Amino acid sequence: MIEVLNLTKNYGDRTAIDNLNFKIEKGDVVGLLGPNGAGKSTTMKIITGFMSPTSGVARIGGFDVFESPLEVKKKIGYLPETPPLYLDMTVEDYLRYVAELKLVPSAEIKKNIEKSLLKTQLLSVRKRVIRNLSKGFKQRVGIAQALVSNPEVLVLDEPTVGLDPKQVAEIRELIKELKGSHTIILSTHILSEVQATCNKVIIIHQGKIVAQDSIDQIEKMNQGFVTLNLKTRAAKNIKLILEKIEGVKSVSASDDLTYVIEMSDRADLTDDIAAEVLKSGAGLVELVRSKNQLEDVFLRLTYGQGVNQQENHQVTNEVLV
Repeated sequence: MIEVLNLTKNYGDRTAIDNLNFKIEKGDVVGLLGPNGAGKSTTMKIITGFMSPTSGVARIGGFDVFESPLEVKKKIGYLPETPPLYLDMTVEDYLRYVAELKLVPSAEIKKNIEKSLLKTQLLSVRKRVIRNLSKGFKQRVGIAQALVSNPEVLVLDEPTVGLDPKQVAEIRELIKELKGSHTIILSTHILSEVQATCNKVIIIHQGKIVAQDSIDQIEKMNQGFVTLNLKTRAAKNIKLILEKIEGVKSVSASDDLTYVIEMSDRADLTDDIAAEVLKSGAGLVELVRSKNQLEDVFLRLTYGQGVNQQENHQVTNEVLV
């Protein structure tokens, strides 16, 4: 559905994205994940035809983005980081205007507007002027305009930026509801966003893809290490004790009672750690495996915390299937 080949974009002597290659299949929800400035928005703008690449090819549904721009735009609904809203229009009038701009057949405009309002839960504010809506509702209007042409592909750039926690949860739930009926590529630097909404992930750093696969497979890249969270009852010199255990890579203390342990993924090592904690007299309140494996991998790949270059190269050349 979406195919990117050797995509590169230079701004003068600065390379924003460098030789990107990936495929996204029909029905997938894929997170384009990376730190601020990694090249996510540039990639989005090229895929949607908003910006031309320096070199490389982007195709949507088999059509080249720049050789067949009108065919591509019929297939895409795009929500940029700042929603393209006309604040003095009502929600319904704005969606009708967008539908006409996108050349939706006249007989389908009313039906598409109703469907977009329903999907984005905007029926109650359809007659309100956009300027008077909350930021969360404005974001919903932005998604509604992306949906009004009933596109095969949705491209969402930072869809929850600047929203409060309740609004973030609502937008995430909406994206999950759209899953299956649309192919979605979602740009974000928020890990929890990807975990909540996506089935696959592309991690981009300094303009290069450093990993792409399903979330489960990405989490398995943690170089044979796992993270444990330890909480003790009494303050003891646990850090020095645990660092002496074979297989423990590092121990960091959040405070006198709370520790984060990075260790080899060995079944009996957790037992050894628990035994040493009890032996020290510190008391064992909690010893659990961290659920933030995606975060661990992300930090390794984007901030160089022990990334194995050969492993990185192998994952970079995998194709999403």
